[in-house]
Amino acid sequence: MLRLPTFTYHRPKTAAEAVAIASEHGKQAMYVAGGTDLYPNMKRRHQTPTHVISLQEVPGLHTVEVLPDGRVAIGAMVRLSDLENHPHLRQHYPGLAHAVREISTPLLRNMGTIGGNLLLDTRCTYYNQTHEWRESIDFCMKKDGAICWVAPGSPRCWAVQSSDTVPVVTALEAQVELHGRNGARTIAASDLYRDDGIQYLTKQPEELLTRLLLPPPGAWKCSYLKLRRRDTFDFPILGVGACLWFDGSGVITKANVRLGGAGSFAIPASDSEKLLVGQRLTDEVIAAAGAAAMKPARTMDNTDQDVYWRRKVAPVFVARALAACR
Repeated sequence: MLRLPTFTYHRPKTAAEAVAIASEHGKQAMYVAGGTDLYPNMKRRHQTPTHVISLQEVPGLHTVEVLPDGRVAIGAMVRLSDLENHPHLRQHYPGLAHAVREISTPLLRNMGTIGGNLLLDTRCTYYNQTHEWRESIDFCMKKDGAICWVAPGSPRCWAVQSSDTVPVVTALEAQVELHGRNGARTIAASDLYRDDGIQYLTKQPEELLTRLLLPPPGAWKCSYLKLRRRDTFDFPILGVGACLWFDGSGVITKANVRLGGAGSFAIPASDSEKLLVGQRLTDEVIAAAGAAAMKPARTMDNTDQDVYWRRKVAPVFVARALAACR
């Protein structure tokens, strides 16, 4: 049986208090929301904080609010199961609601939170193993080792971003609110992520993600499509988030396509986006934009299924995600 290491458990009553505790203990402290990612990682000794800071009692993190300007503010501690069934999200943000519904199992969605999924640790075949398994290969660059076994000659870690919600919220041009030692700040969700398997977040370690801010409903459509071996609970080996903006005549004025599960962040399919702008969403345009997504889908031996097959499937899934926007 895998057991948790010893740690001190904190239950702050405000965001400022949580940040103060995290600042005091530095690298030895980590926040916990639902715990569906952190606690298994602690059991496998991927992460070994000696101070765990619970966010359960921090006010303002458990609500979904429609703001006067039409935006939707989602507290970081809102459970995934509440989001997938939320009437306003199902009506106006069906792509995001669908992405949330694709996460793991109903049991874990009853525990997991939107904040935790947005900050999900990157994953890799050589990293997400027991301590004994990793020790047998002399560990890996992401934890305790010096070599990335995915690309042994590489100076960086190639663990992949495996959140289902990140491709959607970045394509949707959502924002996130962070609370740090100097107060609160709001940034674009896409600016939260870095193309690096280890340092995959740009926020400061003590900063607390408090809210996700969705743009108001408008002349856009968003979709999400997920590829995995077992449809019941697996992490994505490809997750396509697509968002298209239309003018009054059905011509695409802006397009965002993001590929999750293929790199250390949600990769923009830039060539696909350029092909879409100024076009109507015809079968021919969809096929061309899908084909253009093969190049950025830089699949490697860091997750499930055959590398070359995953790369060939990427254009198919991008085309299907675009068709869903129609």
